[in-house]
Amino acid sequence: MKTLVLGATGFIGGHIALSALGARWSVRGLRRNSKSTGHLGDAPLEWVNGNLGDPVSLRDAMQDIDIVFHAAAYYPQDGNPRKVPQQVAYAKGEIQQVLDAAKEAGIRRFVFTSTLSTIGHPAPEENRLADERDIYRPGTLPESGYYEAKIAMENAVLEAAAEGLDAVVLNPTAVFGPGDVHLTMGQLLIMVARCQAVAWLPGDINVVDVRDVAQAHIAAVQKGRSGERYIIGGHNYSVKDALTAVAQNVGVKPPRFEVPMRVLKALVFLSDIIPALPLPSNHLRALPLWQGYNIEKAKQELGLSPRPFYETVQDALNWFGEEGYL
Repeated sequence: MKTLVLGATGFIGGHIALSALGARWSVRGLRRNSKSTGHLGDAPLEWVNGNLGDPVSLRDAMQDIDIVFHAAAYYPQDGNPRKVPQQVAYAKGEIQQVLDAAKEAGIRRFVFTSTLSTIGHPAPEENRLADERDIYRPGTLPESGYYEAKIAMENAVLEAAAEGLDAVVLNPTAVFGPGDVHLTMGQLLIMVARCQAVAWLPGDINVVDVRDVAQAHIAAVQKGRSGERYIIGGHNYSVKDALTAVAQNVGVKPPRFEVPMRVLKALVFLSDIIPALPLPSNHLRALPLWQGYNIEKAKQELGLSPRPFYETVQDALNWFGEEGYL
């Protein structure tokens, strides 16, 4: 099996590459920086240079490839709500270029790494956890480029699947584990370990190990159904309980108080009027949408079996220590 990983130098993409190598598949990784290997070190990938905005490099990278793992979808970093239309337009253009290249190359299966933000909320009267039936509706959080761009890209993939492209969508929840080179979620673990996390945010989350996410991508090639999406999650916690579990694992004091919602709303307001403030406003403004998830579909169809969160935390912190982050 010949595979291409878009985003192989990243956290999730790097682990997808390792899992594909473990399955004895040949792996090609696309990278912008010819010297970057992410957390893969000297793993035996075939590296090719290029980027998602260059159709020529995409076509070259997909030459003679059976499976494409797209784990490098656009991530709007700027939380300025005035930039949302441009961010969505950019996201649509980029994913369309990738899909066009996949169609032209005759890719056998396209596995798209989406996100939890495209899973909507069930109706209150249904009294259940969110699952794949629940879809984020564009415009629900119009000030968030992240939410609006991510659903636009996922919809483009599902539309391509409806038109004949063999494509599967995976929706990882909050991903932790070793190899978090960009400190995507690992920064939280580091803050707790350093006793810098004195407070928690209100809300619920689902946490999952990056290695379980990667294995789910391999299973999606073998067992996933085209045109379907699968929530790749692990364990549901309140944010308070998740951070407390991390603190207990490390042997430090857990956070001591909850940040009131009114304070969070004030921070988002400030970041909107002063864009230079270093605040994750994209995610803070989405706090009311945080929730737990039902992962039964991925368990039943992909064989997802999440490992204990304490194991994830321990392995991640060991890696951070070895890499000099702690």
